[in-house]
Amino acid sequence: MEFNASEHPHTRYNPLKGEWILVSPHRMKRPWDGQNEYESSNMGLEFDPTNPLCPGVIRSNGILTPEYKSTYVFTNDFPALLEDTPSPPQSDDPLFRFEGVQGTCRVMCFHPKSNITIALMSINDIVNIITRWIEQLEELGKTYVWVQIFENKGSMMGCSNHHPHCQIWACSFLPNEPRIKDIKQREYLEKYNRPMLMDYVKRELKAKVRIVTENIHWVVLVPFWAIWPYETMVLPKRHIKRMNEISENEKTTLASVMKLLVIKYDNMFKTSFPYSMGWHGAPTGQMYDDSDHWVFHGIYLPPLLRSATIKKFIAGFELLAQCQRDLTAEQAAEKLRSQPDVHYLQSS
Repeated sequence: MEFNASEHPHTRYNPLKGEWILVSPHRMKRPWDGQNEYESSNMGLEFDPTNPLCPGVIRSNGILTPEYKSTYVFTNDFPALLEDTPSPPQSDDPLFRFEGVQGTCRVMCFHPKSNITIALMSINDIVNIITRWIEQLEELGKTYVWVQIFENKGSMMGCSNHHPHCQIWACSFLPNEPRIKDIKQREYLEKYNRPMLMDYVKRELKAKVRIVTENIHWVVLVPFWAIWPYETMVLPKRHIKRMNEISENEKTTLASVMKLLVIKYDNMFKTSFPYSMGWHGAPTGQMYDDSDHWVFHGIYLPPLLRSATIKKFIAGFELLAQCQRDLTAEQAAEKLRSQPDVHYLQSS
């Protein structure tokens, strides 16, 4: 029997994290009798007087949200990190270790209207978002080692407020995900004298099979080692280490691929596609000036698998042994690539 990656179980290596994933494409043939989720496609009201993220509405702490016209950033009313906290006593105990942390958590509203998503925004609106992200990175990066910009979209991803927004958490430590990426990218550069993800982009552009869309500056692809069914990465075609290194033209082209990607997501199942997404780049601060091994990139992690109501669960073997997927990365890229470039709500 000859091996066929779209038919036979196999494992794939993620060089960014030093992990393997089990791929089981034959399982796509099995019927689904499990849980179905509810994910409403109702975009809701343009202005909701009860939504604290809407302009002119008072938040739970009594602060009035201003009448903003574009983006708006404020400190989270219920932050996971605090700017001024005491440190625990030092201990040499190898089993019970504490370390103090400082940080801040901010909320950034994308747009004054509640019934709009990035898929339905103008390119200029998205450029404004990218510009504000860069401003936040530069401001917070002067104080903190890591600035994590991320968006949770949809109730399926735990988002409790449907108004278009993201969060920005800045912290005094390097979290687990970027820490391992820092190690693996540095090791690759030391061994091959080239940034890992620039080599990866070059190989993917040549292969074409996992690319969803691309333009002059950016490529969107389903990574070879993807875990989530329609997971994607946004990667630059030139070596960029942090978001604040992109040019004005690259802002516009980045906005374009971001919009096109989420249009294709929404068109897949004719729904406002839920996801968690975020950006990874070189850590900030003087101790990370040596960061030539880093390549700035975006990650989209959507949970949907077979329909707007069937999502992937990470449980059982995946929690206890190793992550697993059914749909291959190549099949997922083909399905996304084939989706129309015009949003289903705006098509005639």
